[in-house]
Amino acid sequence: MRWKGRRRSSNVEDRRGQSAGIGAGSGSGLLSFIPMLVRSKTGRIILLVGVVVFFGGRMMGIDLLPLLLGGGGGTVSSEPRELTAQEIEMGEFVSAVLADTEDTWQVIFKQRGATYKEPTLVLFSNRVNSACGMASAAVGPFYCPADQKLYVDLSFFQDLKNRHGAPGDFAQAYVIAHEVGHHVQTLMGISSQVQQAKQGRSKAQANALSVKQELQADCFAGLWGHAANTERQILDPGDLEEALTAASAIGDDRLQRESGRGVVPDSFTHGTSAQRVEWFRRGFESGDLAACDTFAR
Repeated sequence: MRWKGRRRSSNVEDRRGQSAGIGAGSGSGLLSFIPMLVRSKTGRIILLVGVVVFFGGRMMGIDLLPLLLGGGGGTVSSEPRELTAQEIEMGEFVSAVLADTEDTWQVIFKQRGATYKEPTLVLFSNRVNSACGMASAAVGPFYCPADQKLYVDLSFFQDLKNRHGAPGDFAQAYVIAHEVGHHVQTLMGISSQVQQAKQGRSKAQANALSVKQELQADCFAGLWGHAANTERQILDPGDLEEALTAASAIGDDRLQRESGRGVVPDSFTHGTSAQRVEWFRRGFESGDLAACDTFAR
């Protein structure tokens, strides 16, 4: 992916070198330190202590909307640490990818007679405070609709390569574009509609809606890939395959098999490997927003 020398986004908040302290926050501090067990979108059991989230393994595209507690970010204590050359370069890469997604969605929103509100991307290490509470790096990249920010611990990209067998810069860019896709869903009102539609539904039915939402975010990531390839020609040969490999690597069925459990379709929340590949490819090949209506199928 030919990202060097391209525009960097001004919407990157670099918190690497800082440590997130647990504070009362501005929201429902009364819930602090109340232990709860909840189930993640891949079926993992999560220990939630107040607003501290511990996951048994990494995952991406997590929708934290059900965990909103009226805001409450807590406090951050700064412990300055000099970044390595590799960390600096990765920050530049992420900033360039975010800028390119901004260019894509600004055009799409303008065509719809709307204005694209750019999200902020927060880089962090180990754990982070957000308007959705405090999360450990184990959650992987996530989008918080309460503050409209993307949160990424860049060590996830090493896991994507080493643990999931999905190396490459365009695989990493797909991850960012997927989270931007959740931001687009928030701006378009899709996320709130999904949350409303889940009310009164069974767990399996609610999971099915989550799958549709996640697959649409994959398709939206594909739309960005289409524009990056056809309008700005920044993709290298093999980049598409990198993204498809990443999409396949994090399908619910594959993750469940790799965890040693049986495959349980009713517990899927992101879609199978085949579905994730299909919907990213659909957006990438069509470049058409209308082609990403996963809820019509």
